[in-house]
Amino acid sequence: MKTLLLSISTFLLFGLSIAQQQIGHMTKTFVDASRNNRNIQTEIYYPAITAGNNVTASPGEYPVIVFGHGFVMAWDAYTNLWEEFVPRGYIMVFPRTEGNAFSTNHQNFGWDLQFLVNEIQNEDVLSTSPIYNVVSPATALMGHSMGGGAAFLAADSLCSNGNQYLKTLVGLAPAESSTNGVSSISSSTNITVPALILSGVQDGVTPPIDHHIPMYNALGATCKTILNIIGGAHCYFANTNAACDFGESTSSNGISISRNEQHSITFDFVNSWLDYTLKNDCNAFTVFQDSVVTSTRISYSQTCNINIPIIDNTISVSTTSLTSNEANATSYQWFDCSSNTPIPSETYQLFSPITNGSYAVEIEVNGCKEISNCVNFTNTLDVTEIVSSTFNIYPNPANDKITIDTDIKSAYSINITDLNGKIIYLDDEMQNGKVVNVHHLEKGCYLINIYTENQKIIKRFVKQ
Repeated sequence: MKTLLLSISTFLLFGLSIAQQQIGHMTKTFVDASRNNRNIQTEIYYPAITAGNNVTASPGEYPVIVFGHGFVMAWDAYTNLWEEFVPRGYIMVFPRTEGNAFSTNHQNFGWDLQFLVNEIQNEDVLSTSPIYNVVSPATALMGHSMGGGAAFLAADSLCSNGNQYLKTLVGLAPAESSTNGVSSISSSTNITVPALILSGVQDGVTPPIDHHIPMYNALGATCKTILNIIGGAHCYFANTNAACDFGESTSSNGISISRNEQHSITFDFVNSWLDYTLKNDCNAFTVFQDSVVTSTRISYSQTCNINIPIIDNTISVSTTSLTSNEANATSYQWFDCSSNTPIPSETYQLFSPITNGSYAVEIEVNGCKEISNCVNFTNTLDVTEIVSSTFNIYPNPANDKITIDTDIKSAYSINITDLNGKIIYLDDEMQNGKVVNVHHLEKGCYLINIYTENQKIIKRFVKQ
């Protein structure tokens, strides 16, 4: 089994921020008014600058994993999961409902999971929430055993209603849930998001032939995979738990790997799967597929019709600009590598820095995102742009022409220079709404120096 690695470029750009992330925790009771004000006490773990309860989240945007616990298993049996996923940039949400051995209702648990998929998004706009302004509109439903089956029930409803947040379903030894006449197996037919099931071959608690395999076969998703962990158990997806381990001791035979080994196998696959489905990292899907095909620790079945585009993530450097060599991207976002932050408004194929530094570009093609290596740019003089609402220049970036718009009534003059100060264009009698032809200029960054009676204003524009 190959060890899952972040791409070199992603590590170079974001490795520092990931390494610094700690785990924050909050407890909140959500109220579902549509079900007689049902209280859903929930534990939430999220990336934070410092570890602790109700601490502020680290700046960023983090996808959500809504997780359903197993039968009579508390959320804290899954410490192994949040300690793995949260530092990698995910928010994990654990409802604590339906924990009573004598009155568990799988349908209610499924409704709880479904409700939280939508409700957690409200935390993103709640200024008093520790996860204010960091929640990504991308969610995975995940669950173990009973919670896995309930996640199927929830995904059925969300897919049927066209929910915009649910991007994937992950079942860890999911159990067929049939409370109130519902069925996880029957619900599978309506699930259309990409789905992944992990199954321990030696699982005697929820035998794969009765639970996991029928769910996989019934799935309506065009991309679905079931991984059969050789020698794997039912309870080994979680940490040691008395109730689950006792049930397994009376039903499972032939377990031949350790709990830690099953954790390792699980993370090898689920990490890359989540990075692809929730973060649009298509390189992660390539890693996932490679691991599926080459691993000797699993067998698998798969139907997956996904076309991964080939993205050119290289950058060309000229004397005045940086250019992404991917010409057919849906979007571009340039980053300052020294601070690991996006540069506002720099969302074009061509980028002309106004200061020397190290830069990278994130490229999106058909929903797949890839980040270039950082490149050094040292071919420009540092320029301070004087911002003025008196003068506006548009369009910017420009292809053929730019218009200079101002509310100043008196005449003014301009010149256009490259970043080294060479004058390319000069006009001493400018008027409002003047159109300047720039089609003859090479692609790059230029300065417009505007002179009025009592001031000089510098504007920067990019020729595409």
